Amino acid sequence: MSQVYDRVALIGLGLIASSMFWAIKRAGLAGEVTGFARSQTTRDTARKIGLCDRICDTAAEAVKDADLVVLCVPVGVMGDVAAEIGGSLKPGATVSDVGSVKRQVIDAVSPHLPEGVHFVPAHPIAGTEHSGPESGFAELFDNRWCLLIVDEETDLDAVQKVSDLWKGMGADVEQMDADHHDLVLAVTSHTPHLIAYTMVGVADDLRRVSESEVIKYSASGFRDFTRIAASDPTMWRDVFLSNKDATLEILGRFTEELFALQRAIRQGDGEHLHDYFTRTREIRRGIIEAGQDTDAPDFGRGKAH
Repeated sequence: MSQVYDRVALIGLGLIASSMFWAIKRAGLAGEVTGFARSQTTRDTARKIGLCDRICDTAAEAVKDADLVVLCVPVGVMGDVAAEIGGSLKPGATVSDVGSVKRQVIDAVSPHLPEGVHFVPAHPIAGTEHSGPESGFAELFDNRWCLLIVDEETDLDAVQKVSDLWKGMGADVEQMDADHHDLVLAVTSHTPHLIAYTMVGVADDLRRVSESEVIKYSASGFRDFTRIAASDPTMWRDVFLSNKDATLEILGRFTEELFALQRAIRQGDGEHLHDYFTRTREIRRGIIEAGQDTDAPDFGRGKAH
């Protein structure tokens, strides 16, 4: 893969941004990568571990002369960051992001971008439960999907270059409109996270089961819930507040299904339960066949990342 951009600026230096940097370097996709994080401690850590070619002390300095600026901050502050950098963007530059909610990010960011700057919202569907500048690794996006949000006003040349960058970082790229993206992610990511948080919270409430027992006898089901529930609290708070309608719609459906299962258990309706579990098992098989996970019992998470 050859160079796609002369200069890329990463604003926010957590798991996604740090992985982007190492993946860009691995494939030689940019001449220079600048970085900025609001926290001095994060910037110091980034400099210490060689994250980015140049760490800047202001967002404005980081985006100066950048061909691509990627907002890698929680969705709740995307608009503020866009307002901060808007006046420093060079004409013809592209701005993108990595937020897992799209409609609200577009509404928050777009008004702050000057004429002649292209906005190509993106969402790499990849992550671990770890966060911070030291958590990134070049392979994070390999064989994972990155969704680009495109409408009739999006500059197609800008889309092509963002697509080339993500493909160069190992991802498979697909285009989608913002509202459909938010519904899809409410089903595949946002609501499952909320359920995981709830289940871990329930275990915490069940005082008859001691904390040491929960930890010691953690079967794979609960253990995997805790892995999800370890995710960054600020990011997930913002996700639910930003994707309220779709998440509430899917939560409503979830509640209905849960009541139906409760009824089946209460009435001893083994046929209903067996049919339901058979159908859901097929979905799991489909995910494995699509290469989005392995069928190893530890769900392919044995790697020490």
